[in-house]
Amino acid sequence: MVFTKVNSKVVKVDVAAAGGVVARTGAMLLYTGDVSFSPHQVPGAAQMGGMGGLMRIAGRMMQGEHERTMLAQGYGEVHYGFAGLDLHIVEIQPGAVLTVEASRLLANTAGLQSSIVSVAGGSSGGGGGGGVMGMLRGAATGALTGQGMFTTQLSGHGAAVLLAHGGVLELQVGGPAPVVVDPQAFVGAYGNVQTELKTALSWRDAVGRGSGEGMQLNCQGQGIVYVQASEDKL
Repeated sequence: MVFTKVNSKVVKVDVAAAGGVVARTGAMLLYTGDVSFSPHQVPGAAQMGGMGGLMRIAGRMMQGEHERTMLAQGYGEVHYGFAGLDLHIVEIQPGAVLTVEASRLLANTAGLQSSIVSVAGGSSGGGGGGGVMGMLRGAATGALTGQGMFTTQLSGHGAAVLLAHGGVLELQVGGPAPVVVDPQAFVGAYGNVQTELKTALSWRDAVGRGSGEGMQLNCQGQGIVYVQASEDKL
């Protein structure tokens, strides 16, 4: 295992063995050895931000939702943690995709292929979509659910560390019925998992007389859904 838990809130990693580590700025707690840190470019944001019109708007939104990251390289051991939040390690195998909100991603091995995709297309494991107009329309959904318009996808062979309030539940997806998750408790998905956001509002809810969750995230396919034990945003 590349990342090793020191306790529920701290992980350590041998940077050389990991081939470099990308982590959100402010996550490094301490290190030993000869390790250097440098800013890490948001994948795809520079190209999108350099285009005209709506592409520039989408690029600025992407950069706003993507957490700033630092690349650690060299020889030594680094300890990571963030804001006292609980950590969960995911080992990523070739052919699988880890989809996670940028705010819930603490660190990952640098050799993983990383991209930022729009959630407007309704997929959480097979790529986003919907074009730039779809991205912009997705802003309303993000505001309603507490999720961002963009999400990070990691693939290849390596490992990643997720952040969560109150620990992470691993829910297997693959049965005849979907796994239904509160969008604000959703941390990420691994494997071939498709997500579809649905409204659960009835007429009574709309006029303030009902109860229950207004939005639900249906998860289907084959894989694992990660859910935090809280609806608190990071």
